[in-house]
Amino acid sequence: MSSLKYLSHYELSFEDIESATNDFENIIKDKMFERIYEGRMLHSGQSIDIVVRKIFYIFQEDDDNRKFRMEKSILSSLNHTNLVSVIGFCEEKEYLKYTVYKKEANGSLNKYLSDKTLTWMQRLKICLGVANALSYIHYDVGRDFSVIHCNIRSSKILLDDKWEPKLSGFQLALKNTAARRHRLLLTRDVVKDAYLDPKYKKTGGVTHKSDVYSFGVVLLEVLCGMSATDDDEDKDIDEDDDDELGEGLLSQLKKSHLDDMIDPHLRKQMEPESFKIFSDTAYWCIKEDRADRPYIDQVVKRLEKALELQWKHENPVNLTSSPCERESFQLDIV
Repeated sequence: MSSLKYLSHYELSFEDIESATNDFENIIKDKMFERIYEGRMLHSGQSIDIVVRKIFYIFQEDDDNRKFRMEKSILSSLNHTNLVSVIGFCEEKEYLKYTVYKKEANGSLNKYLSDKTLTWMQRLKICLGVANALSYIHYDVGRDFSVIHCNIRSSKILLDDKWEPKLSGFQLALKNTAARRHRLLLTRDVVKDAYLDPKYKKTGGVTHKSDVYSFGVVLLEVLCGMSATDDDEDKDIDEDDDDELGEGLLSQLKKSHLDDMIDPHLRKQMEPESFKIFSDTAYWCIKEDRADRPYIDQVVKRLEKALELQWKHENPVNLTSSPCERESFQLDIV
């Protein structure tokens, strides 16, 4: 199948989007050059809830058109259970672009960081799912290109009705050839917040280890049950913005013992070795030097082990089952 035909599968008409959003009445977020709608649309024979992102490119046409086309190129080429489900795209005139996604039932992870009903087991599964998504975009052998997400944070991790994570937020993503996947990519399109690789300021560029750093911050958020930043979605992307991030999670962790930062309700659920593997992995990811950070595949293996240990802790009766039965279940949960 040619790339042109493949992309055409995602082309939506303006009339379809207009109808799905009740003539664009269902606004859920309104910013200067961006508006977000919700609605319902018939897709693959089913009526589904959708989110529509509309971008105005009046004053920044060249740069933002490039971002839109990059996002379109990337998302239309990716397919993984832990990535956001893109329904399609629409380009109306020269300055209006639409991206349509499937709406996930439980919203974004940042809303549940301090929620006591989100168990440690659920948190482990969510983190492992996101790590698998990152491994896929970084290293999948079925593609001739590799992707750096560039904007990993808990507000970009969506949760479906079964709490399965879906990584979104590919507006700033970059891609490189598979052969050059570990090369530094220069970019000015970064969000200056607590998730940003500290090496960006010195190098002006990102690598896959930049995604690993950002994911490490998310791991610490999940562990401590608190956000690393204000998660202000209205924050402008400004390469000259050097404002201090304030007393965020990482600053507090430098001054406090990790155990003091974890909600006791969550801490008592944790199997000790599962906790140690998870926390050690999080700190490994946020090492200052990129060379000292793990590759995402190493993170996946450690999170799989943490999940396995936690499952055995919560299901001791099943330890008497046969090795084949245990292996089958472990494959199911990871």
